[in-house]
Amino acid sequence: MTAFSDHSSTSPAGFVGFYRRIMQLPERIPFSLVQLAVRVAVAHVFWQSAQSKLASWPVTLQLFANEYNLPFIDPSIAAPLATAAELTGSVLIFLGLFSRLAALMLLGVVSVIQIFVYPENWAEHLLWVSLLLLVLTRGAGVLSLDYVAARALTASGK
Repeated sequence: MTAFSDHSSTSPAGFVGFYRRIMQLPERIPFSLVQLAVRVAVAHVFWQSAQSKLASWPVTLQLFANEYNLPFIDPSIAAPLATAAELTGSVLIFLGLFSRLAALMLLGVVSVIQIFVYPENWAEHLLWVSLLLLVLTRGAGVLSLDYVAARALTASGK
């Protein structure tokens, strides 16, 4: 006769079981809320950037002409293009409308900033890219106009 007892269970008791249950709690957060938070955060970054450009257009033109030094494009063209991309992209991402296209557009903006303007700010750009890649690869989620449009199109195609 042995003194060992067999307590095979799927969830350990005691501290280990408690720890595992606590660590699994975040899995209950709906992914759609994560997607919404990502969209709001990244939209805010680009909205604020566009607003600062619009607040002082002459300064914006000077920055594009003297500091940013983008190759292949005239500063008088680059400034409105960048501002329009940031405004349009931030609104579309926020609403979750054409969000993957907007994410792709803003990834282009970040790439230009990283390569030609502020390469030393790679950590901040990596954060923006991470958020935009989540939207690009997983979409805007159920709390978006993309989802509403997809449902409407599916329903009309019965």
